[in-house]
Amino acid sequence: MKVLESKFANEFLNMAERCFSMGWHERNGGNMSYRIRPEEVAEVRGDFTDKNPWVEIGAAIPSMAGEFFMVTGSGKFFQNTKSQPEDATAIVEVDGAGENYRIVWGLVNGGRPTSELPSHLLNHAVKAAATGGKNRVIYHCHPVNVIALSYVLPLEDAVWSRELWDTMTECPIIFPAGVGVIEWMVPGGREIGVASSEKMKTYDVIIWAHHGMFVSGEDFDMAFGLAHTVDKAADILVKIISMGGRKRSISSDDFRRLAKDFGVTLNEDFLK
Repeated sequence: MKVLESKFANEFLNMAERCFSMGWHERNGGNMSYRIRPEEVAEVRGDFTDKNPWVEIGAAIPSMAGEFFMVTGSGKFFQNTKSQPEDATAIVEVDGAGENYRIVWGLVNGGRPTSELPSHLLNHAVKAAATGGKNRVIYHCHPVNVIALSYVLPLEDAVWSRELWDTMTECPIIFPAGVGVIEWMVPGGREIGVASSEKMKTYDVIIWAHHGMFVSGEDFDMAFGLAHTVDKAADILVKIISMGGRKRSISSDDFRRLAKDFGVTLNEDFLK
């Protein structure tokens, strides 16, 4: 089977197109990766090349040794992923030590995987360990209202989590652990990847101050749905602030009743 005939590749490209349509990806902004299942690799392996050189990841990630990932390309535009997938995306293989990668498919006109590849792989490792291998998508985008709020709200997990939960009832159900927040850091390197992976041990959503959002999901629908929910909550919160702030809110006891009825466990640190 050709890569572009596979279900996972088409789901990847459909999500990229959907996310661009949301206004989250100016120019070449944002990136995405998918940890490919072994049976999916087997289906498309005949379309791979082994001619490309190994390149250092920039971090040692032994738990990801031998894994394959579909990723967006550095400098590539999300708006082109669906129409020009072999130019805008790639599949990379991680070596047996978890220290190097090589391109086995895609980027036919040159280039390299997303500059955030170290962050993606470090966070894939954390989420695979935390979820028993279930989480396979890492996604980064630049939603307007999330970035705007990072200039206004204190850059604290508790503040962001409670403020977003309190915008609409679905939020604590969809991200019951809350969200993590990282102060501004230079993107693309090991440092932001390590900081994000520490937060990802607890959360599925990380806010990168003045930059965007970084999320993890079991599949493409879950990752998109999580990002969409946070973006919508941020939009509501901007409107609340612009109208003079809250006049009422959901109480901690109400949140607890909600959690009980929907079978989720809320972070009690954010209910004090």
